[in-house]
Amino acid sequence: MKWPGKRLTSARPLLGTALALAALLTSALLTSALPAAALPGAAARSGASDGSARPVVALAQGALRGQTRDGAQEFLGVPYAAPPVADARLRPPRPAPRWTGVREADRQAPACLQFSPFGLRDPQAAAEDCLYLDVYRPRTARPGTRLPVIFWMHGGAYSQGTGTQFGGRTMADLTQTVVVSINYRLGQLGYLDLPELTEGSGAPRSGSFGLMDQIAALRWTRENIAAFGGNPDSVTVSGQSAGSGSVCALLASPSAAGLFHRAVLQSGPCTLLRTPDSARAQAQARTFAAQAGCAGPAGVAACLRGASGAALVEAARTLPTPGPASGDGLLPVDPEQAIRTGTWNKVPVLIGSTRSEARLFVALSRPDLTQDQYTAQIMAGYGDAGAEVLARYPVADHGSPYLALSAVMTDSSFACHTAWTADLFASQVPTYAYEFDDPQSPTLAGAQVPGLDESNAHSAELAYLHDFTMGDRPLTAVQVALATRMKRYWGAFARFGVPAVPGQTRWPAVVPGAGAAPALTLNPIAASVSSSFAADHQCDFWRTHPPLPF
Repeated sequence: MKWPGKRLTSARPLLGTALALAALLTSALLTSALPAAALPGAAARSGASDGSARPVVALAQGALRGQTRDGAQEFLGVPYAAPPVADARLRPPRPAPRWTGVREADRQAPACLQFSPFGLRDPQAAAEDCLYLDVYRPRTARPGTRLPVIFWMHGGAYSQGTGTQFGGRTMADLTQTVVVSINYRLGQLGYLDLPELTEGSGAPRSGSFGLMDQIAALRWTRENIAAFGGNPDSVTVSGQSAGSGSVCALLASPSAAGLFHRAVLQSGPCTLLRTPDSARAQAQARTFAAQAGCAGPAGVAACLRGASGAALVEAARTLPTPGPASGDGLLPVDPEQAIRTGTWNKVPVLIGSTRSEARLFVALSRPDLTQDQYTAQIMAGYGDAGAEVLARYPVADHGSPYLALSAVMTDSSFACHTAWTADLFASQVPTYAYEFDDPQSPTLAGAQVPGLDESNAHSAELAYLHDFTMGDRPLTAVQVALATRMKRYWGAFARFGVPAVPGQTRWPAVVPGAGAAPALTLNPIAASVSSSFAADHQCDFWRTHPPLPF
């Protein structure tokens, strides 16, 4: 069988610029590292408690005092590793600090330093001292309750974003789960593959510090989540976009073995988000170091550790963040290869995408696309096959060049690669596939282009699963009902490894090699099982044609 992933030698750089747009035109980028407050950072308070007695948990690090809010309890700004600053910059994460007394856990920590040109609206702080996480639990949770754990990693092209935008109060309260949302190092601070940076560290030789952070946060979760009422033997690792790419990397990393028991991949299939090999990543790292004024192997590590955060962000302006590289001790092979050969951390999988992923990227990059420009782009991108692409995706069938190009890019990338990745998983583990389809869904704040339909675009499902701070408008009552059903599916999968919810549409597992694998369509009117997902997105055709550059 032909496998389209083999055609994609550089999918990540093509997606990197597009996915970085998800930060979206909000506020100016905060490029300088801010002084870190001791407990735990400089971000604003998340909101007042409801006035009930504030919960306290005891960890090996020390005691934490959280707060009750919106029906759940939250513990914010909890350090899972030591600050990666000064001499600890560009090194594997070190153990989290201990403290005496009771640490206040009612403030979210800063985002990690942002390497995207678009910046963040929320929170209004970014710093290198950022290795913190937030924990959300039901009000009734206590040590020994052993609730399932949902461990969340945000997206953002490995260059921007923060876990603090993804509150877990509603999920925790509704599904009786414990939700953990983390920050991890971004940009070249998180992914710089220079051998000099890990010499003498005792860690696997790798520059994927962001992946090391995620593994450190998982280890922290295993060691501490029981104190919050969570079950360390029932952890579901989940992520969207680059966060889903991070799930792929964790599935393939021997260092992550045994740290989680189920996996959720949202809009980031492993056959699409390929990792650069270590040789290519090192070449990119040398280019970055030279651009930062740290040319040559002699003293490069000290030079990069001594540079200002602003200088590193500036040096990365024209260089995409590569994400985790494969071919080293941390990630021996590309995740797709590991999964294909069965050499991965096998767990049940839930995987899916939104109906029209690429609308976000086309709206932000080509909002005024004409029919002539659409034709020219398809012909330039597909050469001899261009005429067939145009015949399969005529403007007349889609209503506008914008929608036609969005369909081409959605089908050839996220949609079909989701189907192919699901089939690859299903041959080895229980696998459940979905497609999010709300034709009235909100988009990301600041991303709406007047006159363009951006429903079902990349990131559309986030507001339905999280207490999300980046939606451009609140959900309607009908959408809240869909969000409730989705949370219940996700919570059931976290609890049982099967998204089975009494009273909701039965979600069948993917049948490997069936050619028409069932996918649950998540629609605000009624969920339904579709066996035409691959046909709807013309995946037989796209097996032999790579995606257009985003």
